[in-house]
Amino acid sequence: MTRTRTGSPPFEGPFEDLKAKQRLEDLYEIHNIDAFEWLRGAKPLSVHAVVTDPPYGLVEYTPRELEKMKNGKGGVWRIPPAFDGCWRGPVPRFTVLTESDKVALRAFFSKLAHLLVPVLVPGAHVFIASNPLVSYLVYEPFIEAGFEKRGEIIRVVQTLPGGDRPKNAHDEFDDVSVMPRSCWEPWGLFRKPCEGRVQDNLRKWGTGGLRRISPQEPFKDLIYSSPARSREREIAPHPSLKPQHFLRQIVRASLPLGKGVVLDPFMGSGSTIAAAAALGLQSIGLETNAEFFAMAKSAIPRLASYLPTDANGNGRKK
Repeated sequence: MTRTRTGSPPFEGPFEDLKAKQRLEDLYEIHNIDAFEWLRGAKPLSVHAVVTDPPYGLVEYTPRELEKMKNGKGGVWRIPPAFDGCWRGPVPRFTVLTESDKVALRAFFSKLAHLLVPVLVPGAHVFIASNPLVSYLVYEPFIEAGFEKRGEIIRVVQTLPGGDRPKNAHDEFDDVSVMPRSCWEPWGLFRKPCEGRVQDNLRKWGTGGLRRISPQEPFKDLIYSSPARSREREIAPHPSLKPQHFLRQIVRASLPLGKGVVLDPFMGSGSTIAAAAALGLQSIGLETNAEFFAMAKSAIPRLASYLPTDANGNGRKK
């Protein structure tokens, strides 16, 4: 296991004051460790929210499939063709999952849900990214483990795959799509049951609700979100990178009183941890892949200092 609170590679970002960078890094800790191993040894009632984009196909992040993706051979990763001269990033093809893959997927999330229960405080929310094809295999295990389903956050994003004609029969069935083109990404929203009323839980644990956008505007379950911008991808070239504009909204909502610890058990390049740091919130990130962990170690402070844009490309403050 590798643990760090500081990024040892030289920092290449806008921080001229190294003390300011150190203050930022004091907000988080990251571990190069299997999430299940860490959760088994974690202190009970020590985490106040979970925001994560897990390997919900499981097979796509095996060394074999990652190597195929890097070599442009595809495998479970779909390598999209160029469009208007722009190359799009690879995306997982969940239609190729076998029945045994689906059984393993459900068992994976059942294990995760049961291990999270004792670590989370009452009223803690879990935001978990999924896919319309497999979300039921993610959601059912959480409900069976005792979590309350509190809805879904719909991320509207227009660059997801789908809408293709039948393979090797494009000309013959020119007017047919095998399935609709996906224009949204579901994030399951779950809550560990509160102790008594929400107001009592908020007073004792600081959890149970979602932080409002403002006194006049509640947090909403529909968020328009462009893909991560080219600058973000330069900082963190992870195949499933989520944009800071989106993640900062999710992370902020997860701690209703603006205090507590956010956990990302599958942090990848560290974008959720960076979002928490940008908001001045405490967080813990776990990543078992050594290459992605090294990427996160370097990328988190740089992503945290990044000023994101909204779905229309307009600049926003952190």
